[in-house]
Amino acid sequence: MNIHLLHRKLIKKKLTISVAESCTGGLLAHNLTKLPNSSKYFKMGLTTYSNQAKIKILKVNKNIIRKYGAVSHECCKTMVQNLSKISKSKINVSITGIAGPGGGSKEKPVGLVYIGVKKGATLLIKENKFKSKNRNSIQKSTVRTVINIISKII
Repeated sequence: MNIHLLHRKLIKKKLTISVAESCTGGLLAHNLTKLPNSSKYFKMGLTTYSNQAKIKILKVNKNIIRKYGAVSHECCKTMVQNLSKISKSKINVSITGIAGPGGGSKEKPVGLVYIGVKKGATLLIKENKFKSKNRNSIQKSTVRTVINIISKII
């Protein structure tokens, strides 16, 4: 689904959305707010890029980051759960990953991105391994994936 259809659906269903992004650096928030009347559904966008921001703003326990890393199922889950408490939005999204071109490892390669979506009691954490090693392409693929996930659950 494209952003135009999602935009209309969110307004029609009177749903609100908030996002906490890391590796996409605000690209999802940009896409969700680029159309007129997005203020009807968009509540907040946090770019918690550093571990410090994840800990301070989203209250991710530093032991989660120490044990599993910022790019992990556990961190992504905590990010979306705590964003939900802060924003009070109907839909909350968290993104954490490695957009590259550097920063990857054998265990966590460039293109590894976790997406968390929380809508009411529904909580989904999706691990993605985007094949591209191009930063821009990974960021755009992540945003496209989020838009598709949200479109399916609303």
